[in-house]
Amino acid sequence: MEKKENNVFKNILAIRGMGQVMTVTCGLIVLCIAFGILNPSFFSGRNVENLLRQIAPILIIGIGQSYVLITGNIDLSIGSVVGMSCMISATLMTKGMNPWLSLLVTVVVCVITGILNGLLVAQYKLPPFIATLGTMMVARGVAQIVNNNYNTDAIGDAAKGFRDFFYYGKTIGVYNTVWIAIVLFLIFNFLLSRTRTGRHIYAVGSNVDAAKLSGVNVVTTTIKVYIVSAFCAGVVGLITCATAGMGTMDAGNMYEMYAVAASVIGGVSTLGGIGILGGTVVGAMIWGVLQNGLQFAGAPVAIRNIVIGVIVVVSVLLDVLIRTRAPKKKV
Repeated sequence: MEKKENNVFKNILAIRGMGQVMTVTCGLIVLCIAFGILNPSFFSGRNVENLLRQIAPILIIGIGQSYVLITGNIDLSIGSVVGMSCMISATLMTKGMNPWLSLLVTVVVCVITGILNGLLVAQYKLPPFIATLGTMMVARGVAQIVNNNYNTDAIGDAAKGFRDFFYYGKTIGVYNTVWIAIVLFLIFNFLLSRTRTGRHIYAVGSNVDAAKLSGVNVVTTTIKVYIVSAFCAGVVGLITCATAGMGTMDAGNMYEMYAVAASVIGGVSTLGGIGILGGTVVGAMIWGVLQNGLQFAGAPVAIRNIVIGVIVVVSVLLDVLIRTRAPKKKV
């Protein structure tokens, strides 16, 4: 029995990125204990509810960025797509369009952005940094121009169902925003860990040339991960719109940073081929706990940003050092 349990534990540790996930999970527990000691209100029911609701959007965009990072690419357009989604949906609703139809139109526009990113990177061989930097500017420009360079008016009572679904409503005592994050995690985790598409994503990130020789369609796979990224950003834009009750042109600022933070803190390698979405969950929670805990401790926003920035840099640095110093297999 003991031998079988040891084998199960070894199999779990053998999963790519699981070691990092277990390490950061221990770090998360330590952070929660520390902030709880500093301020007992940290563990109050109300704060935990609000904390989960703050973490949910970061987890969602982190899922999209994780898909892209595992292929060895990056998506800098995420934050602008969040803003574009927020502004398009709000503008359409204030012009009288049915909220759910405006949602559909918004998601389609976001998916098209993802397809464009994938084509630029995979088909036309643009460096992902440059390609997504360009679409970042385009998406932000769309966010600004859809309502003539103004934030929208309030989306009104007609959108009450929309706002409840994405932000204010609860199901079984849990905010719907959290349920949306859970459902998206379950769907995209299954796709990444249990399907051929998921295996192709890891193959492209591990060795793109070997993936091609194995019959993997690199262009299609890359387009798929950018679609996931843009879709997730679009959903976060809808949540942002529901939260504010209006469209704001600067919505999503810095969200590309938050997405990368959630991913790399959770063990997703920026060099590609390594990482699991379970780690992204922990990474998003660490981001949320740090923001919330430091706020309770009275730390200014600047200090919070510095702390998270340092953690991201250290996480990536450790990943690079481990990957580059790993012993090469003899042929």
